[in-house]
Amino acid sequence: MEKQLQELKQRLQEISTINGATAVLGWDQSTYMPPGGAAARGQQMAVLGRIAHEKFTDTAVGRLLDDLQPYAESLPYDHDDAALIRVTRRNYERATKVPAALLATIYAHGAATYQQWTVARPANDFASIAPALEKTIDYSRQIADCFPGYDHIADPLIDFADLGMKAESVRALFTELRAALVPIANAITSQEPADDSCLKQHFPEAQQLAFGQEIIKAYGYDFQRGRQDKTHHPFMTKFSIGDVRITTRVKEHDLSEALFSTLHEAGHALYEQGINPAYEGTPLNGGTSAGVHESQSRLWENLVGRSRTFWEHYYPKLQATFPEQLYHVPLETFYRAINKVQRSLIRTDADEVTYNLHVMIRFDLELALLEGKLAVKDLPAAWHARYESDLGLRAPDDRDGVLQDVHWYSGQVGGVFQGYTLGNIMSALFYAQALQAHPTIPAEIGAGEFGTLHGWLRENIYQHGSKFTANELVERVTGGPLTIAPYIQYLRAKYGELYQL
Repeated sequence: MEKQLQELKQRLQEISTINGATAVLGWDQSTYMPPGGAAARGQQMAVLGRIAHEKFTDTAVGRLLDDLQPYAESLPYDHDDAALIRVTRRNYERATKVPAALLATIYAHGAATYQQWTVARPANDFASIAPALEKTIDYSRQIADCFPGYDHIADPLIDFADLGMKAESVRALFTELRAALVPIANAITSQEPADDSCLKQHFPEAQQLAFGQEIIKAYGYDFQRGRQDKTHHPFMTKFSIGDVRITTRVKEHDLSEALFSTLHEAGHALYEQGINPAYEGTPLNGGTSAGVHESQSRLWENLVGRSRTFWEHYYPKLQATFPEQLYHVPLETFYRAINKVQRSLIRTDADEVTYNLHVMIRFDLELALLEGKLAVKDLPAAWHARYESDLGLRAPDDRDGVLQDVHWYSGQVGGVFQGYTLGNIMSALFYAQALQAHPTIPAEIGAGEFGTLHGWLRENIYQHGSKFTANELVERVTGGPLTIAPYIQYLRAKYGELYQL
């Protein structure tokens, strides 16, 4: 089967190269491209997306997979060749069900809508982008309808991002999680909120960026294979294992904005930089699910980057960077400030305790949009109603309401937001396993050393790329299925101490 395997890999490499070029165009659009390039950029990305799709769905790829199936079945399940054939077949069967013309239309529409969003949000102008969002929902339904037999129209969209998950299973998980989170959130928010004024002083941009980059370099982010730039909404993107980039946004009167988005996106990038180099150019060269990916960004941002031991090492360095602002601020005051729990309007700024409530609101709203039970014109009002009922707050405008997240204005509606909460759950699950294997990790973090933790994650999660599904990975790492127990235990321990619960 060597000849067929090599031909398959050559075809996959060409497709990967095209997708990498598309990713470069997307990164440029979000960082340096002038607004006037939006229309052409949408067409460029649409053409490349169509070419890649056509090459991948070529019947020759299907024949190669058929020829290679007996070979794959003769190998151990965890053999690299078996995984390559298994994952490629799964992706191929999905891709052949989606017309290339529909994908090209969605690429072009997504690029154009993103550019509209960058104007509509600061202008607080939902009406201007509502027609585009209606089209996005229609396209999302068309994608779902390419996979008949679903129980809920969102099921195929969720499955793309988190294989094996369905709307019903996500709802059940959210119900269990909400029951555990709400009492913690209520107990904390009934108290006087922590004073975070120390974070709201003037912190010059250059020093903020330099400090964040110093930390992620210590984490293990390889700047020889990556870089950081500014954008409207922080993200990580990958062109190859040798080029994994992150972005951030800076507010000079909010120290936490750039700092923690840098740590967050670096967590995504560490995952991608840690994949087995032999997987370059194949479908194995990428994180296995949205949830597992998010587990790494949240682990490095929160479980490490907001821990007391971390700041016992880094706070003197931060004080030296901003002496006028922080010299007289005690470590305990700063630590409470960065872990302030408060009902808030902005998901990306939300604390660990209330964050998942934001995700649940979005998940429910997008299901209603896809079901046709909620019209786009009524979305802002529905948004405000949910925030009032769930968090006791109402945004003063749509800018900090329904326009705050880029997701619905750059791709599809459905299948994305559940990954954030799955990631939070898995971050604690994986971290607990790392501590069990290496109890010295907290002390090492307190000394500014992250090699043991990074190495454990690389060995147990990163190197595998998409070789195993999220459920398989959790089973391999923990010996059991996904559970919220370590996550709730982590929150109760950390915030119980902070707020004397």
